[in-house]
Amino acid sequence: MAPLLETVALSRRFGGLVAIDQVDLAIAAGTVHGLIGPNGAGKTTLLNLVSGHLVASSGSIAFEGRDIARAPAERRAALGVRRTFQNLKLFREMTALENVMGGCHTQGRADIFHALLRTGFQKREEAAIVARAREALDFVGLAGIADQPAGGLPYGHQRLLEIARAFAAKPKLLLLDEPAAGLNGTESRRLVDLIRGIKATGITIMLVEHHMDVVMPTCDRITVLNYGRKLADGTPAEIKRHPEVVKAYLGKDFGQRRTRRSAGIGEVARAAS
Repeated sequence: MAPLLETVALSRRFGGLVAIDQVDLAIAAGTVHGLIGPNGAGKTTLLNLVSGHLVASSGSIAFEGRDIARAPAERRAALGVRRTFQNLKLFREMTALENVMGGCHTQGRADIFHALLRTGFQKREEAAIVARAREALDFVGLAGIADQPAGGLPYGHQRLLEIARAFAAKPKLLLLDEPAAGLNGTESRRLVDLIRGIKATGITIMLVEHHMDVVMPTCDRITVLNYGRKLADGTPAEIKRHPEVVKAYLGKDFGQRRTRRSAGIGEVARAAS
């Protein structure tokens, strides 16, 4: 099967700085594909190139076999590419429900004529958008705060709200930019369950994340960037054993830490039984 998203020799330069350097990437439909690497490796830049918030200096980007390298961000959103941001971009004065409704804007068909006259078509469409927004809030566990202003929500809830807004649009490809940033351990574990739940609906996910406790249990494949270049690509098991990845990013004791943690969990479980 052809990949849902494929980049070939994708590059982005900022003057003399090469932020993304000849990156080949293939993301299969229905998978969670992780993108990891040290700070400054180019992860968010690559996400911006895929979403259309940056234009590639060279190379190609294909989505469902269609060349989108020069398509504007709104066109890519209409095709089914949606994203969240590393720095939250919510409408703080609007309610959680209104924020999520805004994510459904590409699904609306009513024009200004329908809006001014409040036609039956416009009313039915608005009702459908409200219903979809409430469904998305319920999916991420925020149904009870639909009418609260987004700016007054706890930080973890704001993270979930941004995911709900992207999820409400029923994307084919969801780009998550460090969704675990600022979350505590309990919230991060809930995020793992949420990402798995989104995948179960058939949505493909590209995940940029530093927290390995989120990356390893959710991703089917992982691509590692370093200084804008692809360092490695493989399954989580392959990546955590890759010597260059361990040296550049994970650290030599990564596997030992996980082994000790797993052993500790096993001991607790045996004691509890």
